[in-house]
Amino acid sequence: MPNLPDALSGLRLPMIGSPLFIISRPELVIAQCKAGIVGCFPALNAREKDGQSLEAWLVQIKEALDRHNQANPDKPAAPYAVNQIVHRSNTRLERDVEICMQHEVPVWVTSLGARPEVYDAAHAGGGVVLHDIINNKFAHKAIDKGADGLVAVAAGAGGHAGALSPMALIQEIRSWYDGPLYLSGAIAKGDSLLAALAMGADGGYMGSAFIATHEANAVDGYKRMIAEHAADDIVYTNLFTGVLGNYLKPSITAAGMDPDDLEESDPTAMNFGDEGEKTKSWKDIWGAGQGIGAVTDVVSVEELVNRVEREFNNARKRLNQQLLPFELKG
Repeated sequence: MPNLPDALSGLRLPMIGSPLFIISRPELVIAQCKAGIVGCFPALNAREKDGQSLEAWLVQIKEALDRHNQANPDKPAAPYAVNQIVHRSNTRLERDVEICMQHEVPVWVTSLGARPEVYDAAHAGGGVVLHDIINNKFAHKAIDKGADGLVAVAAGAGGHAGALSPMALIQEIRSWYDGPLYLSGAIAKGDSLLAALAMGADGGYMGSAFIATHEANAVDGYKRMIAEHAADDIVYTNLFTGVLGNYLKPSITAAGMDPDDLEESDPTAMNFGDEGEKTKSWKDIWGAGQGIGAVTDVVSVEELVNRVEREFNNARKRLNQQLLPFELKG
């Protein structure tokens, strides 16, 4: 695709593994990159109080991918990405940005605010910045402030999610913007990935399906819940973070709450600090998107990407057959 920077070109599939709170750690990111798609983790997942270090994680990922590339020159790994939460409550942001700039992180994904100084730091380290947005207004703001591309977070996405149809959101953005654009929202099959391209996106942003993988840092109960439930088992609420998002109803029920009668949270109370008490209190409330009906078992990352690739190729063949009666004109 001619509008994509080098870091996002030549992937096995046009897909980014979305950053998953708590769940995305080096093991998952490395497996995703080795499988040929961009793997991404939130910088805040590296919690120093738990003996983790963002710098150590970056070194671990880079060394593992370097070893893989040396051993597999004909099948190099995809680049990795780091997600920065730029909300004012993130007291680690300045330091995390500095570390990522020094380590020349190839792809940055920013969330909850468009910050030119973060974009400048990414560019200083040779990185490409995608900013996630839930509507066209925020898309304009991100590009105007210097983002290199967008992640359109539509209805049905896991965790924090917008409420707009992906068809509406993509068409509005594409009416004025021809740069890198990825779609998030119930993408758990190769068919959905192909549909994202048909709508005008450059690729898909897949998260929930990766929770049910061996490499994901999720408890077995969470993984099984993803594999055993479907779209009807998802609830959309802002109670847990102050930002509207999608969560598994059974996990809410298990926490002693009625998923069909949740109170609303005050958005001004959002706290993305490194060790926020609210984050701890909701640790067993599990996010997931509406696409989880496609997930039926816990598998390795490689097996999941293989499945998506087969579905993607089969969907292309099926679509070509369906289009045969409609001769292109003009």
